[in-house]
Amino acid sequence: MSETLERYFVPEPSKFPIFGSAALLLFGTGAALWLNKVGAGPWLFFAGIAILIYMLFGWFGQVVRESQGGHYGKRVDVSFRWSMGWFIFSEVMFFAAFFGALFYVRVLALPWLSTGDNEAVLWQGFAGEWPSAGPRAHEAFTPMGAWGIPAINTLILLTSGVTLTWAHYGLLGGRRGQLKLGLFLTILLGAIFIGLQAYEYLHAYVDLNLRLDSGIYGSTFYLLTGFHGLHVTVGAIMLTVMLFRVFAGHFDAEHHFGFEAAAWYWHFVDVVWLFLFVVVYWL
Repeated sequence: MSETLERYFVPEPSKFPIFGSAALLLFGTGAALWLNKVGAGPWLFFAGIAILIYMLFGWFGQVVRESQGGHYGKRVDVSFRWSMGWFIFSEVMFFAAFFGALFYVRVLALPWLSTGDNEAVLWQGFAGEWPSAGPRAHEAFTPMGAWGIPAINTLILLTSGVTLTWAHYGLLGGRRGQLKLGLFLTILLGAIFIGLQAYEYLHAYVDLNLRLDSGIYGSTFYLLTGFHGLHVTVGAIMLTVMLFRVFAGHFDAEHHFGFEAAAWYWHFVDVVWLFLFVVVYWL
């Protein structure tokens, strides 16, 4: 019995990695110079952003054209799935480091600083109770509560996961209208989440005196919520690209990994927020 081997597509050498490297170099150098008030900093920073956008459009556009041209078989599809899986795993480790820092501060560092010789000699009267800005804090602040905008945003993200799953079932069933509406609603909910988080930050700065320099509480609060907001923004952009592709007639029930990859990322963002809501806002 003869067996037909599937041809594994190998793309031509690409120019885009060097553009990505140059973009990151300009982005990082420009940001460092900008923070140190060097005049060329903003120019280099935005030049890096512009080159990065060019690379993303060019490189991902090339992948889309190859996919639509029928170059990708099952083995390439498996490679893409493994790649996206490892990428999301790296994001899990990214947030795990931040949650680990918060755990260290709350469970180990603050109690250690407020007991024994540390309290008696160094930080007399420091209670070490969370939320705390730390023993050197002087300005009072009000911690962000869980029941308000954070709870509403939790409901919004959970609903967005439902609408995205609904869109996926529409794609699998060949119902393009359901697919388009579900994707649009998911993107809209993501935009509402980002808008509410921006309002929350304004409220924190103006009304609660909660700022980036509000000690360890302010640092961990803005670090965790800010990076999650950035990930929601990236996820919304990814889903917007998928929506444009759907309107262009891309994807069917058998070939739609681009959509699946964006959906995986969005569900990951949802799960991270649940942990963040409980640990940062609630407890």
